[in-house]
Amino acid sequence: MGVRRKGILLAGGSGIRLGPLTSVTCKQLLPVYDRPMVYYPLSTLMQAGIQDILLISSPEYLPQFQKLLGDGSQWGIALSYCEQASPDGIAQAFLLGEKFIGDTPVALALGDNIFYSSELSQLLQNASAVTGKATVFGYRVANPSAFGILEMDAAGTVTSIEEKPQNPKSHWAVPGLYFYDADVVQIAKNICPSPRGELEITDVNRAYLDQGRLTVAFLDASTAWFDSGTADALLETSMFVKAVEERIGQKISCPEEIALSMGYMDRTQFRAACEKVAKSSYGRSLLMLLEDA
Repeated sequence: MGVRRKGILLAGGSGIRLGPLTSVTCKQLLPVYDRPMVYYPLSTLMQAGIQDILLISSPEYLPQFQKLLGDGSQWGIALSYCEQASPDGIAQAFLLGEKFIGDTPVALALGDNIFYSSELSQLLQNASAVTGKATVFGYRVANPSAFGILEMDAAGTVTSIEEKPQNPKSHWAVPGLYFYDADVVQIAKNICPSPRGELEITDVNRAYLDQGRLTVAFLDASTAWFDSGTADALLETSMFVKAVEERIGQKISCPEEIALSMGYMDRTQFRAACEKVAKSSYGRSLLMLLEDA
């Protein structure tokens, strides 16, 4: 067995696109349907087989995350926390998490990015199994000027990555989920702030591309991706989650369900975790999984 990958969940940022909702809390603690937004990227990392996770947020909101999530032991994972004094770019996460990462590979999930696919767990575990490289995903979007965008040649090989280009060279965006080897810390140290004063994750990905060590996994239309950083996106994501759960008759992106399916907890531990929220529709839906089994 190879080295177990660690995970970083970046839940910082000012959330100005969601004001006034973010006047008293951060966006990753806002509800997406019936649970906090942060549950979704946390579930994504767990589905990738990651159990050691560092959550990064501002000093103001970090106690709220600690109260909500604890040390992760209730889900069979280990959660630790790190302060981000000021939001200076996504790649800053690797500088803040240097000691946590050490010499192990790491995945980074953005706290407002939500994914769903019936094949998602396998896709994530495939990406997590890649060694000595970086793996990012490609997702076709209608508004490429709002994202980091991939350029490809006629053979479909990625030749460049641009951050929020005015004249996009494709419609293939890079979502907020990235897998790296331990070299990412040194790479992040060597990039310079962009004109907007941030350490851009696109520059990290470009460095791996220049080294010939960037793998891109393209997601097809069966995968849903939401960047829930606006009020419209927040509502759209909530409606999507509600519709999917009503159709398939079970919860999605729930730490409890994933912990059980991944073997992070047994049925007794699962029941104990669910009973803490048993009076909510969220808890009742999870307890139905035990009855169905």
